[in-house]
Amino acid sequence: MGATSETSDRSRSAAARRVGYVVAVLIDAAMLYAINVRPGWEVVPFLTEDTPAVLGWVNASIVVGLVANLVYLVRDPRWLKALGDIATTAVGLVALLRIWQVFPFDFGTDAFDWPLVVRILLGLGIVGSGIAILVTLFTAARRP
Repeated sequence: MGATSETSDRSRSAAARRVGYVVAVLIDAAMLYAINVRPGWEVVPFLTEDTPAVLGWVNASIVVGLVANLVYLVRDPRWLKALGDIATTAVGLVALLRIWQVFPFDFGTDAFDWPLVVRILLGLGIVGSGIAILVTLFTAARRP
């Protein structure tokens, strides 16, 4: 009875993970469509004409996440999941660095310092991504 219960728990867990992967793929596909097709990034009022200079890396980040989740649908052992996490985080980090460099935002003349807030959030994302990559590398290296 214990083995059956354990097997059932693993199956439910795998099924739940796969539902999560499907949801992630659908969200990534919707984001790619919304950014690049309709309505397109041009409708966002605070994005400037410099936005295309960052879109390649933003799109790459979304595509890598989409592909990783499609792969996980087929097979998701820990080592492969760690590799996918490192890849998606690394490409996301490059996208964040490019956004920091180009800073394709114009918040107008609002008294609130939105550029500072966005820089802080980008900085936190950059630092957090670096830490996530290191943690994933160390964790993957320690697991058999």
